[in-house]
Amino acid sequence: MNKSLNIMESKKKEETIVNWSNEEKKSLPPQYGCEILVYNGSVDDVKSTQYPTDAYIVFYEIDGKKHLDLCRGKRVNIFDMYYDKFGAGVIKKIDFGCGKINPKSWGYKPAEKKRRK
Repeated sequence: MNKSLNIMESKKKEETIVNWSNEEKKSLPPQYGCEILVYNGSVDDVKSTQYPTDAYIVFYEIDGKKHLDLCRGKRVNIFDMYYDKFGAGVIKKIDFGCGKINPKSWGYKPAEKKRRK
C-alpha cells in the first residue's frame, strides 16, 4: 500500500513539473515576452509551416523523456523561461522553426464587412 502511494505521488510530481498550466501560459507573455504555440508536440507538429517565421523549436529532456515545444519570443527569453520552470541541464537545443507565415499577420482576424443599407 505504501509503495503504491509513493508511485502515485511521484507520478503527480512528474505531471506537475511537465505540464504548463493555463495560468502559467497567461502569465508568460508579460513576464518573459514568450508564447507557447505547441506544447509537447511531435516532430510533425512543431515542423509545420502553419506557424510564424519567428517561432523556435525547443528540445528539452525531463527524467529521460524527450519533449518538443514551439515558442515565439527571443531566444534568450525562451531559455530563461524554461530554465526557471525546469532548472539547469534540461534544455538540449533551441532551433529555428519551419513556419512560413509573416509574424505581423499571425493571429490576424479580418474585420467584419458591414452591410450597406
